[in-house]
Amino acid sequence: MMRYNKVYHRLSLPSLSLLPPSRSPNLNLNARFPSSSLRTPAHLKTHSRNASKPAIGASRFPHLVPVNSVFAEDGTAGNGSANTSVTFTEEDDENVAIGVKFRLPPPEIRDIFYATSRPKLSFSPLRDKILFLKRRSLRRLAELARPKEKLAGIRIDGKCNTRSRMSFYTGIGIHQLMPDGSLGPEKKVRGFPDGAKINFVTWSNDGLHLAFSVRVEEEESNSSKLRVWVADVETGTARPLFQSPDVYLNAVFDNYVWVDNSTLLVCTIPLSRGDPPKKPLVPSGPKIQSNEQKNVIQLRTFQDLLKDEYDEDLFDYYATSQLVLASLDGTVKEIGTPAVYTSMVPSPDEKYLLISSIHRPYSFIVPCGRFPKKVDVWTTDGKFVRELCDLPLAEDIPIAFNSVRKGMRSINWRADKPSTIYWAETQDGGDAKVEVSPRDIIYTQPAEPQEGEQPEILHKLDLRYGGISWCDDSLALVYESWYKTRRTRTWVISPGSKDVSPRILFDRSSEDVYSDPGSPMRRRTPAGTFVIAKLRKENDEGAFLLLNGNGATPEGNIPFLDLFDINTGSKERIWESDKEKYYERVVTLMSDQKEGDICINDLKVLTSKESKTENTQYYIQSWPDRKLCQITDFPHPYPQLASLQKEMIRYQRKDGVQLTATLYLPPGYDPSKEGPLPCLVWSYPREFKSKDAAGQVRRSPNKFAGIGPTSALLWLARRFAILSGPTIPIIGEGDEEANDRYVEQLVSSAEAAVEEVIQRGVAHPNKIAVGGHSYGAFMTANLLAHAAHLFCCGIARSGAYNRTLTPFGFQNEDRTLWEATNTYVEMSPLMSANKIKKPILLIHGEEDNNPGTLAMQLLNYVMLGSPLPSHFSFPSSCHECRTCSMSV
Repeated sequence: MMRYNKVYHRLSLPSLSLLPPSRSPNLNLNARFPSSSLRTPAHLKTHSRNASKPAIGASRFPHLVPVNSVFAEDGTAGNGSANTSVTFTEEDDENVAIGVKFRLPPPEIRDIFYATSRPKLSFSPLRDKILFLKRRSLRRLAELARPKEKLAGIRIDGKCNTRSRMSFYTGIGIHQLMPDGSLGPEKKVRGFPDGAKINFVTWSNDGLHLAFSVRVEEEESNSSKLRVWVADVETGTARPLFQSPDVYLNAVFDNYVWVDNSTLLVCTIPLSRGDPPKKPLVPSGPKIQSNEQKNVIQLRTFQDLLKDEYDEDLFDYYATSQLVLASLDGTVKEIGTPAVYTSMVPSPDEKYLLISSIHRPYSFIVPCGRFPKKVDVWTTDGKFVRELCDLPLAEDIPIAFNSVRKGMRSINWRADKPSTIYWAETQDGGDAKVEVSPRDIIYTQPAEPQEGEQPEILHKLDLRYGGISWCDDSLALVYESWYKTRRTRTWVISPGSKDVSPRILFDRSSEDVYSDPGSPMRRRTPAGTFVIAKLRKENDEGAFLLLNGNGATPEGNIPFLDLFDINTGSKERIWESDKEKYYERVVTLMSDQKEGDICINDLKVLTSKESKTENTQYYIQSWPDRKLCQITDFPHPYPQLASLQKEMIRYQRKDGVQLTATLYLPPGYDPSKEGPLPCLVWSYPREFKSKDAAGQVRRSPNKFAGIGPTSALLWLARRFAILSGPTIPIIGEGDEEANDRYVEQLVSSAEAAVEEVIQRGVAHPNKIAVGGHSYGAFMTANLLAHAAHLFCCGIARSGAYNRTLTPFGFQNEDRTLWEATNTYVEMSPLMSANKIKKPILLIHGEEDNNPGTLAMQLLNYVMLGSPLPSHFSFPSSCHECRTCSMSV
């Protein structure tokens, strides 16, 4: 019987029978976690003030519970306040509430949560040093619970004056990369305060200095604001960039950029800003929205939009920056006037800046990315040169895929030129449904053109422009694509010669991963930009590129590196991943610090290597002898699962479509001895235009099994079988719309997956659960409504369940509700809630960008026919559930 707990504001439900043939009572999912199994860190062994208070639904649903997110890497705990002291003892059982509302998971899962996070690597411009950027394994709930302003489609942490929920680094280590490829001892960057949270780490172009932001959480009012720091790479000594303690970083949009090796351009909070505006107690008048211009406006469902004039003022308050030039010698100069600057990009020759900003009039129906946008050219000392464009408010972009904003877009500097600008302009008014040729035109122009000098047409495209990879005046690659047909094309052009006609290099379906030739590798130039790397071979006049690809095959991904002759199209495979045991890939070039073409005999690349049970490690491989030098030795993050069993399995849907999935089994599992296990199927549907493409393999059987705080693989520690990512293709061939047969294909794919794990003898037919996140949650609710015979229960996290509330499209559906009424209704699990008779756990973050009202609606309707639904709403959590407080 369902009950509503008024104290905790949660719904709980009876326990489900998902019990594995456990070797130990500790692994019985309906058994209470015995106190002897909870090995608590010594520094937590004090008296608990909540020893007699039960956790939320602890005895009702013990195996699907929120996990304490405030139990941090250092072992401290808290309920969101800075001075909370909550304790846990060996005498406390699993029902002890941590911070009143959360409790710890069982030890075998908790140990995985606290596994040390692998640091992020960052290589110096000269490729002679490596940064190890260190991070915490878990985030504290107090960090996620910080107040935030939801304005114009973004969420702002007003105390920090940056985007909310930023992750951060806790330390920086510098290693010298020795000539033989080995690493020197670590040199820690020091000088910043204890407990500093570090963001936006960047190298100066000469590799001698680092810039990064620092914030420290203290009681003082300004302690959370970000300050810009710089560090000397040779000594590791760090210091604030600004001598004044009152200069803070504004990182709502852009933050800072190196203008040259000794100067940064920084977005700062205006010194005269004052306090934030106060919300009026009395409205100034009614809210009026009109369409006096009679534009046809069809909008997707946007979240966190501006609501009134107060929101407009608040957005201006937090987003407005003063640009400041700050040199390492302490010189500071304000440039321009305060404005909502969204990006600032120096030219390769360090003489000019591309400055983008947004301005009023704002909108209450679209996010800030569609606000009026101005792009100017300035000199690097702050002098205005010219205005490139001032785009009006864009409320009328059609919902059809490949529709774009009118006017100049994708404005940037040519990476191979000192100060040449390029951009694209649509010729179809931005409406993908308009048939026109060409559809897009690419233009170029100098930063300061001569009087009367018009933009030069670089290339014309019949599909939608998708970007350019620059090399030099003789070579650039232009990309175009069209979503409706999945067509993608790559053009070869000669930017410096009108006599050389453009030609198509690749013309293929973006869904056909088997035909993917790979992407050209890029090298860093002395100016700090990246261009296509050209290689040369001795006694060969050919122009060669390096194509780095995933290498999708029917046996799984086998990454490769091809030496590709751009003129003849011939290929030579110079490197390929191990096929039997390991998954390897090329990460980046390491021999790109010199100007000009790279000799094949001087080639160096950074590769990664991993296996099913071995953590990812990094290597430097050198030609021509293919010498391999390992530069990292990261330990296995969860050795208790080091011997887990992983297999990529293939099976077939009843209509002949080939399907794949990754099957995980617990360490030491033997089906002949233990019998079938409870099984969790975790997936996410995807649309395709062809059966052949839907059946292609897009994974590797040899990748390391990474397990995060919200991963379904956590259940391996509880001896579940996990069917991860079974393909759920929704196919619409030719003119057919995929979603018109959504339910039919969804059920058929699920049936095939369930039949396969049962046939293998690893899954108990009556103990198979289904789950998913976002569109996977939508899938889960539909499967419980339309294929209840397959599953005993479901876990739906962060889902939306009523498609009629997103009438202008969702996912890859670009028809409106009125164009495809039956499809919208039939796909919505809310419309079939009366058919859901199996237990369903609905999980939703209270701060989800997609409101949890849809989950509550579904819950209320399911309650009419099922006694076993449950809803968990997690405070301070958003759509991505990036905290362990909502693991299941």
